[in-house]
Amino acid sequence: MSELFERLLRPYDEKRRAELVAAYMAVEHAAEPVPEVRFPALREPALRRTIEGMLGLTGRTLIRSAQAEWISGYRDDVTAGLGADPQVALPVEERAVLVLVLIHSVAILRAAGLLGDDSWLSTYPTPMEELRRRSQLPIGELEAALRRLRAAGLVSQVKAGAEEAGGFVPGPQFHRLTDAARRRLQEELILAAGPDSPLAAAIRARRRGTVQVRTVHDRGETT
Repeated sequence: MSELFERLLRPYDEKRRAELVAAYMAVEHAAEPVPEVRFPALREPALRRTIEGMLGLTGRTLIRSAQAEWISGYRDDVTAGLGADPQVALPVEERAVLVLVLIHSVAILRAAGLLGDDSWLSTYPTPMEELRRRSQLPIGELEAALRRLRAAGLVSQVKAGAEEAGGFVPGPQFHRLTDAARRRLQEELILAAGPDSPLAAAIRARRRGTVQVRTVHDRGETT
């Protein structure tokens, strides 16, 4: 790792280097966003730019999760490339189960005003019985899909409390979404949950307009 980052770390003394590497390791490997108060390199803007450069060498970027919390995630251009790779994309069964969790633990609650518009994390778990009822998958395939989603950090299981039902909520990987990825996910969920709604029609129209503009722009560059 030191060889990969040598050019970026060279201007700093040993103490600063250690702080930068510690902050880099934290945002890359922590399950939850890292409070900047714990890492000097996250508190100083100049050092954060260096961390951003370190992450950029592997297609990653620094994401502000809250007012003073940070985590890393894939850059939007890298995400687009990975999403187009069938060997990387989730199997259709897992995508279907994940969408159900997002709809019933986030989208419905957001529509009711119980969650913020920009949040993809929830304290309202989707019960297993709801997933069984809404899914067309056999129970064995549903449980296998949930296990794989949990292992990937895409869903978390919440145990039942004394007066609360247990179930599944979006997992810690949703901390790692960029702003653009959050918006894109919200649009995809609208298209999946309400494909005939006016909002879905507006999303499709805007996307068609964006594609047309890009096509005209590309043609202009090649003529």
